[in-house]
Amino acid sequence: MAITRVAKVSASSPKGWEAALKVALERANKTLRNLREIDVISQKATIKDGKIDEYVVELEIIFELEE
Repeated sequence: MAITRVAKVSASSPKGWEAALKVALERANKTLRNLREIDVISQKATIKDGKIDEYVVELEIIFELEE
C-alpha cells in the first residue's frame, strides 16, 4: 500500500498559467521524489498598469513516500 503526502506550492510566470505550472513542477522535481499528481487549487493574475503582469497558480503536489 502506497502512502502519499501533499506539498502546497505556488508559482508564477509572466507567460501564462501553464508556464507557471511548469515552473512549480520543475522546482518540485528538484527536492521531491516520486511525484504522482498535481491538484490546481487556484489560478490568479497580478495586474500592473492595467495589464496582466504575472500569472500565479496555487497547487498541491502529491508524492509517494519511500519505504
